[in-house]
Amino acid sequence: MDWKNQVVLITGGTGSFGKKFTKTLLEEKGPRKIIIFSRDELKQHEMQVHGYNHPSLRYFIGDIRDRERLLRAMHGVDIVVHAAALKQVPACEYNPMEAIKTNIMGTANVVEAALDAGVKKVMTISTDKAVSPANLYGATKLAAEKLTVQSNAYAAGSATRYSCVRYGNVVGSRGSVVPLFLKQRENGTVTITDDRMTRFWLSLEQGVHFVIDCIEQMEGGEVFVPKIPSTKVIDLAKAIVPNAKINIIGIRPGEKLHEDLISDDEARHTIELEKMYVIQPAEAIWFGYSWKGKGRELPEGYHYSSDNNTEWLDIDGIKEFVAPFEELFKQGKLEG
Repeated sequence: MDWKNQVVLITGGTGSFGKKFTKTLLEEKGPRKIIIFSRDELKQHEMQVHGYNHPSLRYFIGDIRDRERLLRAMHGVDIVVHAAALKQVPACEYNPMEAIKTNIMGTANVVEAALDAGVKKVMTISTDKAVSPANLYGATKLAAEKLTVQSNAYAAGSATRYSCVRYGNVVGSRGSVVPLFLKQRENGTVTITDDRMTRFWLSLEQGVHFVIDCIEQMEGGEVFVPKIPSTKVIDLAKAIVPNAKINIIGIRPGEKLHEDLISDDEARHTIELEKMYVIQPAEAIWFGYSWKGKGRELPEGYHYSSDNNTEWLDIDGIKEFVAPFEELFKQGKLEG
């Protein structure tokens, strides 16, 4: 795929993912134009002040709740990366209608505007919390995935194709536990909800490159899942705050002990490749089924969970992951 003639729009482009994705595209792919679409003028200004002022960059103020503004922004766009979302679990629980308006209705606006504007590819960024969701955030992201994938039924007669990427916790991203543990290190006491808890982890750079790779390979209808390591949250705490006093505070409402990336029901139509899984559409009514000959089918009853993973980060491995954020934290640049 030749990126040099592509026009790319990123919803939520001022977030942790959006900024890293923009930087990586500019450095490695050189697309003709990148449009940052977000609702916060201050964050857009700060992006420009901090060096995101390349001649190919454009900044659009807009909210994904506003379909007409999305349609205007997508004029002439080839690829949409949909990363905008309300993602803080407690905030979504306390403001359920706001989460629904942004994560579900906003996604509906994105897929419909993309179809009307003739966008070629739409990639929605999802989360492990969308699998067997235990909280409203996960439920809205599950709905966003379904909206994205099933929109291929509307688009089958056009050039527009829709897919999703689904992965776990991003180390050091906005809302990550890493900044919290770094802050708690100052008093030597770390709070975790349960000492049995496990999570999937990947770096922001890994996430961005995975999304780029999947955009290049997508046919429409797939949910792409990377093979990534698991960590025990208590090991994460010990890696960041050695000899810390661990304060177990109990699992919060809507929080899971372990996260899933592929359910056993999805596994029946999933193909395993060397570095990822491809969840094919449940119904073969349009496309997305040519992956069958490219990998192996999963055994009956398989599910991909953070506690049954074959790849784990030990404390030394976690330290390597976290090291880049130490200096950022000291400089006050790590987003909590």
